[in-house]
Amino acid sequence: MHYLQKIVFLGLCGAATLVIAAESNEPATVKTETPAANPARVPAAKGPSLELAIEAARVAIETCVVDGDQKIGVSVVDSAGVLKVLLAADGTSPRGVASSTNKAVTALHYKKSTSVLFEQVKTDKSLADAIAAVPTYNARPGGILIKVGDEIIGAIGVGGGRTDEPCAIAGLNKIQGRL
Repeated sequence: MHYLQKIVFLGLCGAATLVIAAESNEPATVKTETPAANPARVPAAKGPSLELAIEAARVAIETCVVDGDQKIGVSVVDSAGVLKVLLAADGTSPRGVASSTNKAVTALHYKKSTSVLFEQVKTDKSLADAIAAVPTYNARPGGILIKVGDEIIGAIGVGGGRTDEPCAIAGLNKIQGRL
């Protein structure tokens, strides 16, 4: 009996096909085929580099620590809403961590800071209902956009503290000139 199995996997360097062939009673042979070009591959979304995202998150945490030893979570997402960095200060609550990501994604989706949304939902029932309909959206202050010129390339969200938005802004200000 002869069988052939193909497994496609995606690694850090792109797609590859792993071919495993074996006869009964014989060891399997393995061959990896890497296509020269993969036209179906989705281009990476725009966003801050990993290094800058980490730096912004660290500065946000440090800012909130200095401002009353707040235990916060910080999330940085790229322009597609993909989570690039999630850092949590020691002692941060699970709710603070989750809300940081939710605020970043909410700011990105609505293309404005969550503090602006927070004020708008007070007088715009349809907006309030739309945000409430998605359990992972959070319109409390703490989510801000990352922009290069007028182009949105991501968002930073801070959750779990009393001064979430100023901490997020401090993180963004630290990296803004290098985006």
